Amino acid sequence: MNRGLTVVASIDFDHSAIGRQSGEFSIDLESFETELASARTFGFKKDEEELHDRGLALGASLDNTVVLGQDGVMGGELRFPNEFLRHKVGDLIGDLALLGARIEARIVAERPSHAGNIELAKALQAHARDTNREAIVDTAKIMQYLPHRYPMLLVDRITEYEAGKRIVGIKNVTINEPFFQGHYPGHPVMPGVLIIEAMAQVGGLLLMEEVEKHEDKVVYFMSLDRVKWRKPVTPGDTIVFELELLQFRRQVCKLKGQGFVEGTLVAEAEMMATIVDR
Repeated sequence: MNRGLTVVASIDFDHSAIGRQSGEFSIDLESFETELASARTFGFKKDEEELHDRGLALGASLDNTVVLGQDGVMGGELRFPNEFLRHKVGDLIGDLALLGARIEARIVAERPSHAGNIELAKALQAHARDTNREAIVDTAKIMQYLPHRYPMLLVDRITEYEAGKRIVGIKNVTINEPFFQGHYPGHPVMPGVLIIEAMAQVGGLLLMEEVEKHEDKVVYFMSLDRVKWRKPVTPGDTIVFELELLQFRRQVCKLKGQGFVEGTLVAEAEMMATIVDR
């Protein structure tokens, strides 16, 4: 659950039971459970037939949904006087939870919706990726783990690391890269295979931490699946690679990787690799 999160929200519906409601909520585990979690979703009786025709709201009932008729709330009383507002704040917290990170912020939300909440989550994610990251492993340390050297060492630093789980590494792409001489003159674009190679090198650093005497080992990649290039990478870009270890058995492992430039996905792949003696 997020810590240090405050939400100031307002909603406005043209219905006598709702109208305009505003409130401020300090969010922690206890307050979420007692103040927000039990606030039900709501809908309008007049929309029921259309929603069902679209295959929506099929599980809705007066027990789990606040249904609004023309004259007010149908089938019982509200759990809170501002239950509608509380439900919208709960939606916001749930959508932001998709980030998988704790948020310390004061969020002001005017008539929040799922679409707007997701856009906010994407903006926060992009900002986090674009923020300058302090290296926890620099090039000198990387060269102790990887056998690659110029011009094939394609990792500049590691900024995040969770043993046996995930790693984040960075490649700064400059016009001085030797491959730009021929790919392509006058229109420099980083070769897609080298983007995946850089991603694999970041993954290799995660794997090497899983074995003893890493200096005597080398990672061989065995297969690639679901490889996609989403956007060209050009001089001046910084690629942030995020890799997750999906499986590791008997020196054979599976990784899932993504590469981002300014928060935009540029490449992704799933990789199989094995660790062998040099």
